[in-house]
Parts: sequence; structure tokens; C-alpha cells
Amino acid sequence: MVPELRASALVDAPVAVVAGALLDTALIAGFGVKVPGPLLCLGDVLTGPLGVKLVVTRADLSGVSAAGDFLELHTDLVVTGAGTMVVDRVGWTTVGGVVGRFADVTVGRGMALRVLQKRSALLAQRCAELREARVVVGAAIVRDGRLLAQQRAYPESHAGQWELPGGQVEAGEKPEDALVRECEEELGVTVVVGGQVGPDVPLKKDVVLRIYAAALGGGEPEALEHNAVRWLTADELSGVDWLPADRVLVPALQALLT
Repeated sequence: MVPELRASALVDAPVAVVAGALLDTALIAGFGVKVPGPLLCLGDVLTGPLGVKLVVTRADLSGVSAAGDFLELHTDLVVTGAGTMVVDRVGWTTVGGVVGRFADVTVGRGMALRVLQKRSALLAQRCAELREARVVVGAAIVRDGRLLAQQRAYPESHAGQWELPGGQVEAGEKPEDALVRECEEELGVTVVVGGQVGPDVPLKKDVVLRIYAAALGGGEPEALEHNAVRWLTADELSGVDWLPADRVLVPALQALLT
């Protein structure tokens, strides 16, 4: 399978913002693609025109990819001094006969052209929104090669699911300071905040989740506002029932641990 179409565009936004915008399935739902939820996750199955199915094989800071039996879509992100370069690649294999040629023209080339022509503008617009979005912070607390997660007690719709510690950034508060405060309130510990992990994950049109690496500065984590806390290895991350926004960060969290 060889890329047949390629396009690139420069987006005036940090790579974490662009990578997060690419997770927003609203960017592709308008092209007749059926998606399982509001955010792209590794392993999701996308259904296109004429029942074409694609499986998401990559969704991280480097971009997104989806592949099927005869069609592949790739978006690569390259950091530059002027912003983030977005490089789209579309490739497909044409099966023989009339059916193959029909699929090539109506599905392969048609889908590719629609995506490459229209998505750049939608992506730039979504990135502009996310750059101004309110921030919810989360802590990827690592100790001895394990990641700390906590189990939600409420609301009922999410009770029992797992998430990273954190919360909203208050007016005038730095994200790192908010994370320190939230960990003290939720876990009864102090943390030392490091760099960002993974993309800015869209929660709403004007809200993003931003995760920072963190280390314990003092105390032992307790479930003060949650059902339980748990230390997870890299191999255990994919088997946890995460909240949707935290689930899309699993590849980045696995990379952090390994």
C-alpha cells in the first residue's frame, strides 16, 4: 500500500494542542464517518462510506493513523519554529475488476480528497478554540515504575471508573499550582510537578484536560474523595476501565512508564 495523496499545512499552535484537536471526532464525523465516541482512542473502529471500516492504530503526540483492508489514513505532526506542521498521507490498494475500480474512485479518492481539502480549515479553527480553552489538570504520579490512579465515587454515571488525580484550574492560578493543590485535597500528598504528558485532550468545546508528570514530595496517597487508589504497571494500563478522556492518554502514559 503506497500513499497516493499527500498534503501539508502549518498550524499556529503547539503540538500538544494540535494533537488534542485531532482527537476530536467532530473533525471527521462531518465526512460521513461514523465514530464510536467524541474522542479518538487507540483501537476504535471507524465506519466510512459504503461500510468501509478503519481501525485507529495511532493517536498520540506524533499524530493519528487509521488502517483498513485497502485504505490507510495518516496524519503526522512535526514541530517547527513557526508552529506545528500537519502532514496528511492517504494510501489505498485497488482490488481487481469493476468493483475494485468503483471502490477506488468512490471511496478511496473521494474520501481522501474530502478530508484533505476540508479538514485543514476545521483543524485550524479547533486549535484556535483549544488555545483559549479553560484547563483541567491531571497528575501522572509515578513511583517505582508504577502510575497512580484513583477510582471515581460519583457521579453515578462514572462511579467505579478510573482517572488520574487533578481538577480545575482556578482563576489566576497556574496549572502547576492547581495540580499541587488538587493532589493535597484528593490524596493528602504533596507532589513535585514536571513536564506535560501527551496532548491537550478536549473535554468540551472550551475545556481541555492537560496532564503533567509528577513525583511524590511527601505523604502516602489516600482515597480522600474517591473509592480507591491503585498503582498500575505499564502492562496494566490498557485493561483499566478509564474515564473516556483518560483512556485516550494510555499510549502516552505507557511511554512515560517505559
